[in-house]
Amino acid sequence: MGTETEVKIKLLDFEDFCRNLQGLNPRVLADRHFEDDSLLDFPDGRLQSNRCMVRVRTANGRAVLTYKGSPRPEGIFKVREELETSVEFGGAALQILERLGMRICFHYQKYRQEFEIDEVKVAVDETPIGDYAEFEGSEAAILNLAQKMRIEPSSFMRESYYALYVEHCEKRGETPSYMIF
Repeated sequence: MGTETEVKIKLLDFEDFCRNLQGLNPRVLADRHFEDDSLLDFPDGRLQSNRCMVRVRTANGRAVLTYKGSPRPEGIFKVREELETSVEFGGAALQILERLGMRICFHYQKYRQEFEIDEVKVAVDETPIGDYAEFEGSEAAILNLAQKMRIEPSSFMRESYYALYVEHCEKRGETPSYMIF
């Protein structure tokens, strides 16, 4: 069993953030690539109502099946159980989960670059609703990196891309569907 500790940060100036990050000489984990994510739930919405999720992600010809438990309710960090495994075929994984009674409840896409610095995994995401960074690591390491990058903890976000997408649609008077390019 693994535990994920992360925050999102809305990037108001994508280029400036990337310049600041590069100035810290991060280790590149993955160059810019396209990710296609499907979240699944049972028809009664039991996972979403408990703030849990099952996801199938495909990127660079690989697929990953992920379960994320309900996040800790307090604090500035999103902390929750995370279980992941590679699967050979993302489409087959989706079909298996659907045969078990699940359905795709949200589909989203992004372009992502991944780095590691000071024991923090940094994902830089370009999404249809704007640019974001995700910091994943220990709380202390995340705070330390944020300080180095002059990012205030008050700008940390715990929201999922689904929640951010719904908020984005509400502000525009649009009906949410899928967050795709």
